[in-house]
Amino acid sequence: MNYSWNWGVLFQSTGIGDTTYLNWVITGLGWLFVIAIIAWSIAMVLGSILGIMRTLPSPAARGIATAYVTIFRNIPLLIQLFIWFYVVPNFLPAAIKSWWMNDLGANTTALISASIGLGLFTAARVCEQVRTGIEAVPAGQINAGYAMGFSITQLYRYVILPQSFRTILPPLSSELTNCVKNTSVASLVGVAEIISQMKTISEYTQNTIEIYTYVTLAFILINICLIAFMNFLEKRFRVPGLIAGDK
Repeated sequence: MNYSWNWGVLFQSTGIGDTTYLNWVITGLGWLFVIAIIAWSIAMVLGSILGIMRTLPSPAARGIATAYVTIFRNIPLLIQLFIWFYVVPNFLPAAIKSWWMNDLGANTTALISASIGLGLFTAARVCEQVRTGIEAVPAGQINAGYAMGFSITQLYRYVILPQSFRTILPPLSSELTNCVKNTSVASLVGVAEIISQMKTISEYTQNTIEIYTYVTLAFILINICLIAFMNFLEKRFRVPGLIAGDK
């Protein structure tokens, strides 16, 4: 194998001022965090609402939430991102469409599209986690709440949701790490996140193995930190006798 190893490739100059390839990687990491934060915020808020809707007595609410999950969970993420980036802008009102296509930068529109697409995709998965957590609450507690005169809103607020969210912290950890890893797909719609930067650096330097290794280690480190944080939350909020609690 005739390959020239260069593990110091990130500290080489890009030829543009004093910028090194490490600066490109840091920029890519910044975009990764922006996409992940926006997408996870959308996923948690929308997914929680949909998860609650799937357990309400109302057939209409359950039907809407079920339809959402069925559609967004079964369409590949890449196709959803392409739809949000290439298709949806064409159906916007004329003024908004002009602002979107002419005033916003290409990377900004790609960032917004990718964040929304990833957030809506992940929301369908979070919805199922929330639904499972709600259904895991003992029926006796729910019946006791009704017996005490709680309304449905009060029952969810004071009895069901505090327990269900603690119960689903472990699977939510997996969804969070998946959300971070799925940001890599955003490079295919033009976001200059870390995967896009990795491809560019690889083409410029031909040190593909080193660049892929560094990016892999970056993802591992990020997700290990996220898992450690979620494990802390599990221990902090655990309820004895439930999935995330002591036996």
